[in-house]
Amino acid sequence: MAKKAILISRIFAPEQLQTRRIWNGRPASVIVTDRSKRSYKAAVADDLYDINRQLPPEVINRRKDLLDLTFEDHRAAFKSKTTWEVLRAMLVYQLCGINMLVDNNEKLMKLGQAVLGKRLFGAIMKKTFYGQFVAGEDTVRIQPTIDRMNMFGVKSILDYSVEEDLSQEEAEEAEMESCVSHADGNDAPVVNFAGIKGEKDKNFENEISRYQAHKEFGDRRVGVTGARTFFYQGEANCERNLETFLRCIETVATTTHTTGFAAIKLTALGRPQLLLQLSEVIARARKYNQEVTGQCGSVIEGHVDPQMFENRFRAAGIKVERPEVQDWLDKMTYDKKGLIHLFSWSGLIDTNILLQDLFQVPNLKTGRMEPLITALTDEEEEQFQNMLRRIHRVFQAAKDMDVRVMVDAEQTYFQPAISRLTMEMMKKYNTEKAIVFNTYQCYLKEAFHSLTLDLEQASRQKFFFGAKLVRGAYMEQERARAIALNYPDPINEDFNATSEMYHRCLDTCMKRIHNLKTEGKEKRVGIMVASHNEDTVRFAIQRMRELDIQPEDKVICFGQLLGMCDQLSFPLGQAGYSVYKYVPYGPVNEVLPYLSRRAHENKGMLAKLEKEKRMLRRELKDRVLKGRLFYKPKGDYIPI
Repeated sequence: MAKKAILISRIFAPEQLQTRRIWNGRPASVIVTDRSKRSYKAAVADDLYDINRQLPPEVINRRKDLLDLTFEDHRAAFKSKTTWEVLRAMLVYQLCGINMLVDNNEKLMKLGQAVLGKRLFGAIMKKTFYGQFVAGEDTVRIQPTIDRMNMFGVKSILDYSVEEDLSQEEAEEAEMESCVSHADGNDAPVVNFAGIKGEKDKNFENEISRYQAHKEFGDRRVGVTGARTFFYQGEANCERNLETFLRCIETVATTTHTTGFAAIKLTALGRPQLLLQLSEVIARARKYNQEVTGQCGSVIEGHVDPQMFENRFRAAGIKVERPEVQDWLDKMTYDKKGLIHLFSWSGLIDTNILLQDLFQVPNLKTGRMEPLITALTDEEEEQFQNMLRRIHRVFQAAKDMDVRVMVDAEQTYFQPAISRLTMEMMKKYNTEKAIVFNTYQCYLKEAFHSLTLDLEQASRQKFFFGAKLVRGAYMEQERARAIALNYPDPINEDFNATSEMYHRCLDTCMKRIHNLKTEGKEKRVGIMVASHNEDTVRFAIQRMRELDIQPEDKVICFGQLLGMCDQLSFPLGQAGYSVYKYVPYGPVNEVLPYLSRRAHENKGMLAKLEKEKRMLRRELKDRVLKGRLFYKPKGDYIPI
């Protein structure tokens, strides 16, 4: 039987017409005249950004309070707290202001365990520091905290915060053992490669030295107050870390109903030496690209035609017809705008190709293929495949359970490899929405540059981009290491320079979001503003308003740590913005290193602490005067 075609017209303006052909009830084609293109885009944008179509009525009509941008509203900040929790916060913050106590907190906690016993010591900690900064011991005990925050408009980022309690000597020994290859010939950094005299370029020589292990900085916890540290203690331990991350993802899916995040670190999933060597490969690839094209910086920013490499090889007398050279040229990653990578990183991610087989380049004098990566043993190649397998399992589980995962940033000598692997995982798993999020430390001088290049890659390769913006956690350590090893300080000059960098990165992302919305395109960029800084939060809110980015667009969210800066998190959540608390959990006697860092971090934020203590006192006074000492928190907010 002949099928009928039904023509349906939709009028945008008197002279503009979109005609959609419906064949047997299904769209068969769309005919859009030139004059109607702008209106067609507007219509698509209306569909993508129409909250009445995208969100259920109960979310659209949810309760939203006015937001006090001075963040002085103590009622909004603490209405989710019992009076005991207000008193506990006052006590903990007061103790964090006692330098002698904070400086010796690790010794005091160990002494407390020895004198009181772990059970009694644990009970005391639950009533004080642990209760303030940790949600509970396991996935069952954290549920009440998650549910109550949810009732007051705040969602959760879950992190199992148990850490190995290693001495400095044990940490240094573990680091040096795991960061040095057992292959022959890896005793000293090699700066001359593939016919290139790297020794003539002091900047390159200094950069390569950054990616070498040094015992002086073997304990990566020194000078770090805001981040957890993993040390490699064998493949079996990496498997245990993997299982921990998978349980955390499952917990996010079940306890937050997929509205939450999980957080991971790649140094927990494999041998850190491999990240050092990958970071070194990235530096060598940039140098090789510079030698061929004359352009400094990352390959993607040069917009170079791959033909340039073939021409350079021919000029050097290299026979490009040789199968291995032609194969190398064919496997370059590029599009119509030019090169993206010299190598097929996707091939590394998706196949069992060996590192030494992938990262080869033609020698610019002889044409012979030479490895860019320093030598690896068969066992180390296998360890890298194990690391990739674990990373894949994490993100596949996250995608299957619809849970977003943030890959935490780490030290600058690991970070090039971490960012590259994370971006390739985005390309593989962020095909329908942002599942994988990379972290950008805005205290780094290169933060904006790195972010813009990653945004470009996501745009050109058409995958969803997720980013968490932070100030950074390794400043003291990074500066000391740069001085000791004689490479440029990677850290911005001061706090103001870091704030400017943060706002510049954030503004670029928000403009990209605004442009996508204006052009009627998918929401392909998602950003977490992870900051305890009130000025940064105000900047984000103001730019959202100026760029017409609504909380309901679900592309911008905010994040703070549990037990800190409630005057930011809860008023934002109650005003209808997307807000998260980073929620650590784990047995009380096994999260002491985490609690130690929180004590040090609060000591370094005395000005913020004074404001929080003042607001807590006002809240307590208010409850006493109004007879609300036995107030039971019960919220009716729905988080976006």
